[in-house]
Amino acid sequence: MDIISVNKFRDNLKSVVEQVITRHEPLKVTRRAGEAFVVVSAEDWEREQETLYVLQNQNLMQQLAASIESHERHQGYTPNSEQMNEITGI
Repeated sequence: MDIISVNKFRDNLKSVVEQVITRHEPLKVTRRAGEAFVVVSAEDWEREQETLYVLQNQNLMQQLAASIESHERHQGYTPNSEQMNEITGI
């Protein structure tokens, strides 16, 4: 994660925010007399929230573990040609 001072952040607000959005990387902003804060795009924030939801949901984690296990044993679901074309949009 890149780090920038609050003064530099304020002076270059537009370009810094654009960089955070396009790079999809958070930016830590430090303040001389206080706590630092992090700037993150709304899209990335929402993605992180979804990830936290999945990680905190025991049923979803169990489903993921079962899926990974069946995949590793090559016993997972295999779509037929028609379904594969539908999935890939061909």
